[in-house]
Amino acid sequence: MEQTTLKTWAECAPRLVNVAAGREAADLIIRNGRWVNVHSREILAGHDIAIAEGRIAYVGPDASHCIGPQTELIEAEDRFMIPGLCDAHMHIESGMLTPAEFARAVIPHGTTSMFTDPHEIANVLGLAGVRMMHDEALMQPINVFTQMPSCAPSAPGLETTGFEITPQDVAEAMQWPGIIGLGEMMNFPGVANADPKMLAEIAATQNAGKTVGGHYASPDLGPAFHAYVAGGPADDHEGTCEADAIARVRQGMRSMMRLGSAWFDVESQITAITEKGLDPRGFILCTDDCHSGTLVNDGHMNRVVRHAIECGCDPLIALQMATINTATHFGLERDLGSITPGRRADVILTSDLKTLPIQQVIARGKTVAKNGVCLVDCPHYDWPKHARQTVNLGPQRRAMDFDISAPNGANTVTANVIGVVENQAPTKALKATLNVQDGLVEMDVDQDVCQIALVERHRGLGSTTNAFVSGFGYQGRMAMASTVAHDSHHMIVVGTDKEDMALAANRLGEVGGGVTVFKDGQEIALIKLPIAGLMSDQPATQVAAKAQAMMQAMQTCGCTLNNAYMQHSLLALVVIPELRISDLGLVDVTKFEMTTVLQAPK
Repeated sequence: MEQTTLKTWAECAPRLVNVAAGREAADLIIRNGRWVNVHSREILAGHDIAIAEGRIAYVGPDASHCIGPQTELIEAEDRFMIPGLCDAHMHIESGMLTPAEFARAVIPHGTTSMFTDPHEIANVLGLAGVRMMHDEALMQPINVFTQMPSCAPSAPGLETTGFEITPQDVAEAMQWPGIIGLGEMMNFPGVANADPKMLAEIAATQNAGKTVGGHYASPDLGPAFHAYVAGGPADDHEGTCEADAIARVRQGMRSMMRLGSAWFDVESQITAITEKGLDPRGFILCTDDCHSGTLVNDGHMNRVVRHAIECGCDPLIALQMATINTATHFGLERDLGSITPGRRADVILTSDLKTLPIQQVIARGKTVAKNGVCLVDCPHYDWPKHARQTVNLGPQRRAMDFDISAPNGANTVTANVIGVVENQAPTKALKATLNVQDGLVEMDVDQDVCQIALVERHRGLGSTTNAFVSGFGYQGRMAMASTVAHDSHHMIVVGTDKEDMALAANRLGEVGGGVTVFKDGQEIALIKLPIAGLMSDQPATQVAAKAQAMMQAMQTCGCTLNNAYMQHSLLALVVIPELRISDLGLVDVTKFEMTTVLQAPK
């Protein structure tokens, strides 16, 4: 499915030249604004922008020679004219929205370009699911580029996904019109150990002249890190401290600093620029994962830029990291990321560079939002029936499916417990002494230890793996279940009561996927996500309202963590240390091997 709303530069070059020279009239002129030039890092007052065919033809102090009888005029009134914002790394599915509804949500925030990795749907529907996301992305009035997912499964041998991605899939996708590169290479041990499959995917991408995304989720900056860089990934967003950012940039990677709904990694890394004085060209801002509530209530890339400025970053440098740096990284510097001739006419009008109110958004030469209201249609893909029937649980779950048996004769056991860390993706490997009753290991709410289960949902096998988790602070009788379970996207169930855990799991099987919270045997929140068990095609405002009710339900059950749902949904992500759960059992991600839920008695 080709983009039809924007001509290439070659197709409209004669007109751009003629408009710039005054021989033809522009379609649109923005007059008397302060031009924020991200190439030279300066602000130039009293400038005009002339636009034709959705691209910029002229930027200068006077565009009156480009005006004709049909030319639309926008008065900037001395406001700042900044390039449309780019999100360099993100997963649309994390918003629980389709590409169309995600675009509708972020357009009023000034996001005009997104570089998306749909590896969530790849785990559920394979290459066909990626194509659906890609096709809907190309239908949008803004620039939505797709990275071909690289790792499904994310860690071979440690989890079972609905589908697997092969090097042949990657090579095929590199020919699609909207594919910009390879999605984050999460199997970092595989790359560091020269795994032929991983290197074949990277080679297929580089042979196509496209960018390889990185994901090095380890604090080890020794030989393993250097081996990973040698394997070809060109960027990384998993850094959490200044040393991580510096190491990546020194090795020629782009350091992507993220501020998502639950990942707060900008403040701890931006000191590489603000204090150490490193060249900011090596740094990029991104969100990675934003749920719908963040998009509706707080913003998108405008929120990230504001945050970077609040952390002490020069506003012009912060803007560079969300515009031209991103475009350059993906080989698109001549096409977007700045307000200069030939580029796509993606422009934001704002009265202040620090607080960044997004007053008017122009994308491809057309006004798409004003004062927080989206003014354009965002077309929907016709999602087929099989994409809406992906939750296959097999037999109904019973409370006994969540039993964890103790060794014969044991009165207490020592358990390996997944420890949730607020506002960060990594977990901690904790230990807890738990009581045994009637041969079964008991949870301990007083120690903040409840149960977690991964319920198989792709093939109807009826299997459940069980372990323990700490950090949510749940009290009383409750359970929460989600078919959003990065990255395998089986079903994660966390609870203090096995009966409620069974009720929650079966409820999601009934509605075809989503998130539900049960308390004392009653459902108190539900978000239906019928597309791949990951997304709703309802507007972001409606999904955000249900998400807010879900988070309120978590709080009612005792959880006080910031954006705890994001922590919940990543507990099966077996490529981020330290402990995770998969359909195969408990995974020690520091060693990339399976471990036991209960420690052997000494």
